[in-house]
Amino acid sequence: MGVEKSVGEEWLQERVQHMEQVLASMLPAEDVKPQSLHQAMRYAVLGGGKRVRAALVYAAGEAVLQGAAPTAAQEKALDLAAASVELIHAYSLVHDDLPCMDDDTLRRGRPTVHVQFDEATAMLAGDALQPLAFELLASMPVAPALTVQAVTLLAKAAGSLGMAGGQAIDCESVGVALSLEQLQEMHRLKTGAMLKTSILLGGIVAGASSTQRQMLNDYGNAMGLGFQVMDDILDVTADTQTLGKTAGKDAEDNKPTYVSVMGLEEAKAFLASLHEQSRMAIRALGNGGQYLSYMADYIVGRAY
Repeated sequence: MGVEKSVGEEWLQERVQHMEQVLASMLPAEDVKPQSLHQAMRYAVLGGGKRVRAALVYAAGEAVLQGAAPTAAQEKALDLAAASVELIHAYSLVHDDLPCMDDDTLRRGRPTVHVQFDEATAMLAGDALQPLAFELLASMPVAPALTVQAVTLLAKAAGSLGMAGGQAIDCESVGVALSLEQLQEMHRLKTGAMLKTSILLGGIVAGASSTQRQMLNDYGNAMGLGFQVMDDILDVTADTQTLGKTAGKDAEDNKPTYVSVMGLEEAKAFLASLHEQSRMAIRALGNGGQYLSYMADYIVGRAY
């Protein structure tokens, strides 16, 4: 199972470009009042980003469809689902970078939103991106029951028992020695919940069976954690220019990471184990899971 690296790269590049066009068309135009807010929203979302979450939506949809072409309605629904998770992700980055949180000045190789605009505008931009994500998801042209499932799933993943809760634990853990189990729980919520939800949304739109959903869920558990482990490794091994954000920020802020808890070599071994778990989880999907397999390779092999 899997695709050649060049084929996977071409597929991902096409998905990234497509997602950029979709997001540009769905965000309010810069000249629509209030202009400064809409300019900040577009600045936060467009012109950068790996679009991993969007790509996972599409890859999961293709895995469930098993090579069959999506209907026009499914294609539209996948676009809306992919856009919704990217908007939630963008809002979280805007708020994470604020002085009251991580206080960072660089994101995706350019000034963070509160630096480019101001703190109030950045806060409002994040506030506005979140409901827009649910507006898009609620408009998917799929069965109402599937829409309810999708909206509920995203809401839980973004809320206090998901991403926001993980961020709260992260803020409380500065300077605190966490066990590996505590660290995994924090990142299961902070990073893993949204990544797994992206995968499950693609499955929901494509009509995944209960068995397929379980495969996607297991894959998502492994890759959601794997993404964060790789982030922690890159924070100490890559430079600021490559990352597009401040390197070494976690260590500087005295935050617990997989590298600080396990050591670099053990963190790399743990990442390899999660990579293998993800591939095993979707083995029964056969060639249908080829792009999920590629995304697992991409997530653990990326340079930024």
